[in-house]
Amino acid sequence: MRLTLIAFCLGVWWLQQQPELPPARWLWLLPLLLALLWLPVFSHAVAEFTRRLGIALLCAALGFAWAAGRADARLAERLPAPWQGVDIALVGVIADLPHANARGERFVFDVEQVTTPHAPVLRRVQLTRYWPRGSSDRVARMQAGERWQLTVRLKMPYGTSNPHGFDLEAWMLEHGINASGYVRETPAPQRVAARAATPAAWIAATRAAVRQRIFTTLGDAPYAGVIAALVVGDQRSIPHGQWRAFTRTGVNHLLSISGLHVTMIATLAGWLMASGWRRLPRQAERLPARQAGLIAAVLAALAYAVLAGFQVPAQRTLFMLIVLALAFWGRRQPRPFTALIVALFVVLLVDPWAVLSAGFWLSFGAMAAILWVTFGRVALPDKLRGWVTVQGAVTLALAPVLFLLFQQVSLISPLANAVAIPLVSWLVTPLALLGVLIPSLWQVAAWLMAWLGAGLDWASSLPLAVMTLPAPGWGAAALALVGTVWLLLPRGFPLRVLGLLLWLPLLFPLRDAIAPDHFRAEAIDVGQGTAVLIRTANHALLYDTGASFADSDSGERIVVPYLRAAGIGRLSGLIVSHDDNDHSGGMRSVLRDIPTGWLLHGMPANSPLLDNVPPAHACVRGQHWNWDGVQFEILNPRPAAYAESRRRDNDFSCVLRVSSARHSLLLTGDGERQTELELLESGQLASVDVLFAGHHGSRTSSIPEFVAATRPEFVVFTLGHRNRYGHPHPHVVARFREINARLLRSDAAGMIRLDFGEAGVDASQYRPTYRRYWQTQFTQP
Repeated sequence: MRLTLIAFCLGVWWLQQQPELPPARWLWLLPLLLALLWLPVFSHAVAEFTRRLGIALLCAALGFAWAAGRADARLAERLPAPWQGVDIALVGVIADLPHANARGERFVFDVEQVTTPHAPVLRRVQLTRYWPRGSSDRVARMQAGERWQLTVRLKMPYGTSNPHGFDLEAWMLEHGINASGYVRETPAPQRVAARAATPAAWIAATRAAVRQRIFTTLGDAPYAGVIAALVVGDQRSIPHGQWRAFTRTGVNHLLSISGLHVTMIATLAGWLMASGWRRLPRQAERLPARQAGLIAAVLAALAYAVLAGFQVPAQRTLFMLIVLALAFWGRRQPRPFTALIVALFVVLLVDPWAVLSAGFWLSFGAMAAILWVTFGRVALPDKLRGWVTVQGAVTLALAPVLFLLFQQVSLISPLANAVAIPLVSWLVTPLALLGVLIPSLWQVAAWLMAWLGAGLDWASSLPLAVMTLPAPGWGAAALALVGTVWLLLPRGFPLRVLGLLLWLPLLFPLRDAIAPDHFRAEAIDVGQGTAVLIRTANHALLYDTGASFADSDSGERIVVPYLRAAGIGRLSGLIVSHDDNDHSGGMRSVLRDIPTGWLLHGMPANSPLLDNVPPAHACVRGQHWNWDGVQFEILNPRPAAYAESRRRDNDFSCVLRVSSARHSLLLTGDGERQTELELLESGQLASVDVLFAGHHGSRTSSIPEFVAATRPEFVVFTLGHRNRYGHPHPHVVARFREINARLLRSDAAGMIRLDFGEAGVDASQYRPTYRRYWQTQFTQP
């Protein structure tokens, strides 16, 4: 049975690696064809191995077909392309806790009715409502469980696309979100009912009421957001500074709704019920105490998962607990690994997209590691030693997965978890849940969290708190996992220490070297904004950092993770072209997380962004340096430009030219007509191989004379999908097409990599290369 279930799960996983779905009419023919081909394997004359192989292939085909059928049905619910940006009237229910910030509020909307004629039928959309200027305090706030009538403008699921980056489209697919967009204020949104008469709406309203009581009771307590996250699953209430400390110390899994908390609540409820049930002889005769405890455990897990919003991690854990409860229902003790595999099968049967989630791999990996070092082995007499063994096994087993997914592992995680696990699991979380009945207990829980948080803040600031490695390949991570299994074999097995050798490819990866006099430019996809990494043989320079948002920024979300994955532990320099948000918004996060040698900028001297930064200087024409045979030059602005009070901010942009003996690259930031005329007058311009179009291709840039002077082979537009500015402008695109330039757009290409070497300029685009069936693809206009 285990082989067939594993094969089914592998079939589900394989479907998620496909660039496109197979035709729906062929889905179920695949397993049928395999069954016919392998029918002879059921003959007794066939070897047992061949029979097992045939059954496994058939089950893998069934898993593939099942996942493909589910995916085809869900993709059919997505917003059709012609309806993007069109007013659509909807009636529905606020399905989740709205998240408010200074600009507006974001929420998930379950659609009950589409009143616009001929509009597509949608099930669930993610919406943002922006506050009208100066009236945010007078706008009726939306509450979970309410029914509203809204007019919205939507777009198909679409997100940034970078190696080792977050895949928004996959996340939306798993959560059943068909489109995203914003609420129109004309006609005004109307509340139809204070609470929709559905179970889902009642649960959502209850969660909202509990969250409000938490914040009312705790006021400005620093860890009120953590209490809300533990009780109702509102992880977004945790401030970024706290979340960063939790991540660096490896305890972040404790401070959101996770499998550990659901399991802990189930265990506690089951133990209490079984203990009390044994004291009731008549009831115990009809239903054994163990079975009563199992029922209580499952019901408690279900109640907690529902209170926490029935999020995907809680769903997975609940399914696992149900499988384990059924396995333990009889008198025979089930084999733990068999129960784990059955739980894995059930999770993927219900949620085929779970394999795309980091939590899936971490939760099942942790359980497998615990079973590997405990099941079938002699129990250690020293409980402390046994706990240390289990904690060490989990840390070691998950490290390759963490390096693969996040490129860093907390080195102080075992010590931090030794304190945090018992404190959070057995004190803070139970007190937080009991606070629903006795609100004063929330203050006790918050006090305990404040005590723990102070220690975690100190630990996270230690210089060796976190180990960072370049993103390993699948092969290196798999070898390290095999090495871990070998290391954790029982005592007496020979040469266990040789398992460490299998870690070497992960710990010491082969670097993609750049030869002297060559360089590479990588336009990181940050949406509507710019962030370009330029590398030579021994140096790395970042030009711009993307935008900041109400509650995060591109530096923290996109740029820093990519730098870590690329193995950039230090930036030799950072250039922030000017102070527009879409170029400078991520600067603080980059400087906080990545050591940086110096900063060049085109910002006003009194800009608050320049407080407490590395050695910083304004960009001035004539600045130049040479790294590994590659020349870097600042071409603009002129020294006198900073005294021109009427000069537009965009024309303070640092213009950077990078050139080797054979090739050149020009970055102009948001430089407009004035900047381009000054460059032409300076006599410094020459033809270039690659030009990053000024101001994202705005009509105010790329004047005909500038295009004729540079005559680029490649033109890169860094911009967001369906951006509100209409970039790039059709006239600008036409000018570059007239000179037969090859146009690359980050909204269609994702991250764009340009290698400047002996054979010329080699351009590659991440999104078309890493293509998955759920991604929206469109041809570059």
